[in-house]
Amino acid sequence: MSTVAPAGTARTLTARTVVSRTAWLLSALFWSAFAVLEAVNHGWIAGLLAFAFFLAPDLTFLVGLSDAPRMEKGRLTPRAVPYYNTAHRALVPLALVVLYTVTPLTWAPAFAALCGWLAHISYDRAFGYGLRTKEGYQRG
Repeated sequence: MSTVAPAGTARTLTARTVVSRTAWLLSALFWSAFAVLEAVNHGWIAGLLAFAFFLAPDLTFLVGLSDAPRMEKGRLTPRAVPYYNTAHRALVPLALVVLYTVTPLTWAPAFAALCGWLAHISYDRAFGYGLRTKEGYQRG
């Protein structure tokens, strides 16, 4: 069952939504703290990459920037949706974290970048911003 509300109407938060968003917020705080720890322990490059990867997923909005004036408020241009959804799937950076831990790669700034990316995704989910439909609307 979809929980997407029609445009212009308020959504009520269910207990499941509150629990889910709380879990995402805890995840966001964990990954943020880990990114800061990596930056403190491994220097400014780790901090810079963590910050860059924290911001990077939203740069996918630039794909459809020329279409933005014609889009309704809150809708992403369909051309940008595949990029947005790929950059906002937690499975991608989580798989890379696992790969990082099982390979001999030991460059801490790469791990800090993944922490920043996971923090971004987690904050988005905690505040109710999820993946987009192919038409560019928020999924419920």
